Amino acid sequence: MRYLTFALGKGRLAKKTMELFRQIGITCEEMQDPATRKLIFVNEELKLKFFLAKAPDVPTYVEYGAADVGIVGKDTILEEGRRMYEVLDLGYGRCRMCVCGPESARELLKHQELIRVATKYPHIAKDYFYNRKHQTVEIIKLNGSIELAPIVGLSEVIVDIVETGSTLKENGLKVLEEVCPLSARMVVNQVSMKMENERIGKIIGELKAVLQEEGQICGSSV
Repeated sequence: MRYLTFALGKGRLAKKTMELFRQIGITCEEMQDPATRKLIFVNEELKLKFFLAKAPDVPTYVEYGAADVGIVGKDTILEEGRRMYEVLDLGYGRCRMCVCGPESARELLKHQELIRVATKYPHIAKDYFYNRKHQTVEIIKLNGSIELAPIVGLSEVIVDIVETGSTLKENGLKVLEEVCPLSARMVVNQVSMKMENERIGKIIGELKAVLQEEGQICGSSV
């Protein structure tokens, strides 16, 4: 039996994912060691491999088959636009992708004026403004504190992830429009889904049962 390989987004996402996996009997002792320098973690008994990756890289590993399964946020899936199956909404890491700015920018959005939009997510922003709102905008890609852009006059609005909204409030900004809800998702390589359908399908089924028991909402795109 070949190994099934999982790519997990580093940080809170990986921790939460392994907690969920433990509930269906999938564990990996090697990952428990905080001092480890290992890059690949193996469960020999279940023939499973795990590795941690930066979130934007997870869809790439999955599309090219370096990982059979990936766990990553919906924002990354939308931004990266890779060819793979999104099979399950895991329900945690819930937040929203929103258009935010000062109250004065609301009218600019309403009247579809040509404005500048600062964001870490240019593909998501472009899709929202061009394809859904049919509004022509100039998109400025930033990597750091996006909230700064409208404050210093770089842009009229921003497109960013909102969890509690407290950072926005502290800086005189607010949510003006919601782009889409976000949460952690399970994605699967297209070839792996065919070749390992039984094993992957079993994991998906068991995870669905746990999520439904916990009252999480899960969905499938396959």
